[in-house]
Amino acid sequence: MTGKLQNITSKLPAVIALALIIIAWQIVCITGIIPDYMLPSPVNVIKAFITDLPTILSHAVFTLQEAVYGLLIGVALAFVSATLMDRFLMMNRAFYPLMIITQTIPTIAIAPVLVLWMGFGMAPKIALVVITTYFPIAVGLLDGYKSVDPDAINLMRSMGASRMQIFRHVKFPASLTPFFSGLKISASYAVVGAVIAEWLGGFNGLGVYMTRVKKAYAFDKMFAVILFIVIISLLLMLLVNVIRNISMPWLRAEKESDNCKKETGNTAKA
Repeated sequence: MTGKLQNITSKLPAVIALALIIIAWQIVCITGIIPDYMLPSPVNVIKAFITDLPTILSHAVFTLQEAVYGLLIGVALAFVSATLMDRFLMMNRAFYPLMIITQTIPTIAIAPVLVLWMGFGMAPKIALVVITTYFPIAVGLLDGYKSVDPDAINLMRSMGASRMQIFRHVKFPASLTPFFSGLKISASYAVVGAVIAEWLGGFNGLGVYMTRVKKAYAFDKMFAVILFIVIISLLLMLLVNVIRNISMPWLRAEKESDNCKKETGNTAKA
């Protein structure tokens, strides 16, 4: 019970800060400091969100498809490339700098080229999501592989373990924590990457809808789409946390053990 109470109280500062920002935003809009056509009030944004929710959902289907497909392909490419780069040192030296260079190119600069090469369909959007989500996952896996204790690997070798067995029982479990950290970042980037690609051309999607309402100066609807993107990104990050807890049950056991120790210590002090 104490652990749950601590978990709730730890989130209070963020909730209070968000509430203060929304209140200040509403006051600024009511007092007319910023004109309504430039910054719609939170109340108008919520109204637009409720009114246009069916339209937003119909466009979100396409954006989510692009984000999920791109994220899955990015995870697969990151796993294969990071594993090969860990296995072959020359490959690591050759391709790791190229990975860094790809992150210095602005996403908004890549999107027009992809649209030019692949057209206005789903392919360029998925490609941009892959480019956006690949790097955090690949770096997380590489860091996880390198964090393995050399003594553990030498022990496995002394017991006659093969490379595959060392990877399965030592390296792969060690890479899960940084992998899920990178996946959480990539999950939040996936939807944003798809929306940015849709700004530059397409027929459906949240980015296309945002472009249309912007041209109509319906900024309350545009903010409603932004709110929806934030919600979707948070839900994807929550899904990653659920998958992590299922894939790494020992983390939950360690957390429960730490909570029991804290409660025992508090009881002893009392």
